[in-house]
Amino acid sequence: MNPPQKKIVEEIKKKGPITFEHFMSMALYDPEFGYYNTESGKIGREGDFYTSSHLHPVFGAIMGRQIYEMWNLMGRPDNFRIVEMGGGAGYFCKDLLDSLRSVDRFADFFRTLKYTIIERSPAMRDKQQRLLSGFSGKIEWLSALSQCGGITGCIFSNELLDAFPVHLVRMEDNLKEIYLDFDEGKGFIEVAGDLSNEEILPYFRDFSIEIRKGYTTEVNLGIRDWLREINKVLDRGFILTIDYGYPAWDYYGEDRDRGTILCYHRHQMNETPYVNIGEQDITAHVNYSAVKKLGEDIGIKTAGFCGQGVFMVSLGIDEDIKKIAEGPGDYVFEIARIKKLILPQGMGESHKVMVQYKGVESPRLQGFSIRNQIKTL
Repeated sequence: MNPPQKKIVEEIKKKGPITFEHFMSMALYDPEFGYYNTESGKIGREGDFYTSSHLHPVFGAIMGRQIYEMWNLMGRPDNFRIVEMGGGAGYFCKDLLDSLRSVDRFADFFRTLKYTIIERSPAMRDKQQRLLSGFSGKIEWLSALSQCGGITGCIFSNELLDAFPVHLVRMEDNLKEIYLDFDEGKGFIEVAGDLSNEEILPYFRDFSIEIRKGYTTEVNLGIRDWLREINKVLDRGFILTIDYGYPAWDYYGEDRDRGTILCYHRHQMNETPYVNIGEQDITAHVNYSAVKKLGEDIGIKTAGFCGQGVFMVSLGIDEDIKKIAEGPGDYVFEIARIKKLILPQGMGESHKVMVQYKGVESPRLQGFSIRNQIKTL
């Protein structure tokens, strides 16, 4: 056993079977051994997976243009702040700020803009600060969203919600929760038990979800807590969320009877969370219908929802491609990377974009000008 596995086994021996949600929380976020709290590289060529910001700087530039429009719709406040939750390696922040600084029409926005990165991993914060040293005074780092105070601006996240620990449930004679036990001969074993959280059953009722016997899936209650936390600190502005996921009708479709849990280790995907503990990423797709409903229940409205590819095309990525074609670089290589961001077989359809807002009157955003799929949620 490696150290994180030993720690989880000790917890089980001491307290009995633990929920999958607790296991996932320990595997990813344990202060000593959790995947996101260790210093080894996680993202990029030498890590376990890529995000959009690793593929091409145009991703940050495009999102910067959308946030610039948000600033205009809000009346150009001089206290506008971008709050990025989980800054990864820092590439998104760098590409966004580089793009705003280099274009004259964004000069006023760049001058007044403040940027906050919420990062609780000391190892990741060190990497970000080294990369972003050229923006001294523009960026601050905090370890929790609650430290922000009143926010006027945009709260941004890319592939954050999929890493929230989830409850794993299975339909037997009635809905059961999956717990993790340990057998000296067999290793980790799944056992079914009573629901650990009283909000799991209403979650299924809210979306009229009916699943057949033997169907296994997830419930992400962390999204509810995340939105409540945002609602406390966001005075006025937008929530821009990018992640892979589906509306509820698709998430809980008959063909997803094994759930959506995926793990990433050295750029290889697997469906086995009980190996490489602390050394691989564990994710679950996002139920965007829940993000919408849970937000609206507390007064956060939804401005739009669509695939990442459609969103970036709506924001004029064709003009960026044209400039690259006219420039001195390796056009073929550049376009190959951009295609992964926008084409359906890349991240263009698997990754979805949702924008929610608070205190802004019915904003019409360019990113949703081609297609807005709110009704499909």
